[in-house]
Amino acid sequence: MVRAYVMVKAHSGDAERLKSEILDVDGVESAYIVAGDVDFIATVDVAETADVKAVAATHIQNIDGIENTQTYVAMD
Repeated sequence: MVRAYVMVKAHSGDAERLKSEILDVDGVESAYIVAGDVDFIATVDVAETADVKAVAATHIQNIDGIENTQTYVAMD
């Protein structure tokens, strides 16, 4: 298993919808609305490192209202 954390910057005003759509992405185990430089932190658990890219870059970034993501792969 590969675990990653995706920091999500979103347009304001639609946090609950965006959280729900992030959680609907296959591979996303949890998503939290947070205060700070980003709006959400999503935990991703997938089989391979390449799957992290698919979850973050293909699926989460394509949700309407998402501005940007930064992904961090856990090393242990």
